[in-house]
Amino acid sequence: MPNAPVSPKPRGRLIDIGAGRALHAVFAGPAESTSPLVVLEAGAFGFSADWAAVQAKLAAQGRRSMAYDRAGLGFSQQGPEPRTSSAIVHDLERLLLHAGESGPFLLCGHSMAGLHVRLFAARNAERIVGVVLVDATTPEAMNSKVVSGFVEQFGLASRLAAWGAGAGLLGPLSGTGLGDAIGLEGAAGIEKRWAFAHAAHNHWASKEVDSWSESARQARDAGPFDPRLPVAVILAGAAGERGSFRAVQMAPARASHKGLVENVAGASHATMLNGVYADAIIRGIAHAGAGDTVTGQHQV
Repeated sequence: MPNAPVSPKPRGRLIDIGAGRALHAVFAGPAESTSPLVVLEAGAFGFSADWAAVQAKLAAQGRRSMAYDRAGLGFSQQGPEPRTSSAIVHDLERLLLHAGESGPFLLCGHSMAGLHVRLFAARNAERIVGVVLVDATTPEAMNSKVVSGFVEQFGLASRLAAWGAGAGLLGPLSGTGLGDAIGLEGAAGIEKRWAFAHAAHNHWASKEVDSWSESARQARDAGPFDPRLPVAVILAGAAGERGSFRAVQMAPARASHKGLVENVAGASHATMLNGVYADAIIRGIAHAGAGDTVTGQHQV
């Protein structure tokens, strides 16, 4: 059995969430800030490192943020299966509770995290001031045969990646563009390349992708975002690309009374998160948090 990649010293800290489990979280920004905490949820195979450039820009504006590693990913301990949105949101709620964060929160999710953000917002409506969806999917996207077919193929590729990482085949590729498709700098870039080849990270990321269809159902059943909630949708590429899927991605902003859509020409699904293109995400966060007022009603 090949040796596991040497773990770098992680930024952030482990937070005990109860039941003998701990999740790794990275907080950034001035502790004295009174603005809502920006909760950053990474996409499939992503973790806290993905958000390093965004967190640095938010901190420079005086905003606090938290990025974290879901169970089994990055530096977090594993959690029970299945790894659906319901399990992920439950963990996030426990993480925020044990970190002493009661809200209000501004949610920002990338890619597959659009499902988790939808469910978290429904379950915690009284604490949410706004939502930012960064090139994210929606539960309704699964109604498309093209998208559902992509998810099936992505699941196969994810299981293959998990197998390859377990066999030690991804290590030689970690120093290439595959190891960090975002283009991160410093410690975050080192973490990203480490996780790319790490067997446990890939295993649990694959488990999340396997649960994509069920996660979409859970998020869809939770209902749409409250239309009073500001929603910013930030999309990679020029307007008009991706056809009907682009319309599905924009739908949450179109349904909001305070919606925003911004297309970022030149950015890819991954590079959206790097220092070159992250300003668009910062603008989305500014829009979603402009009022800093909770619009939702408590759901009992």
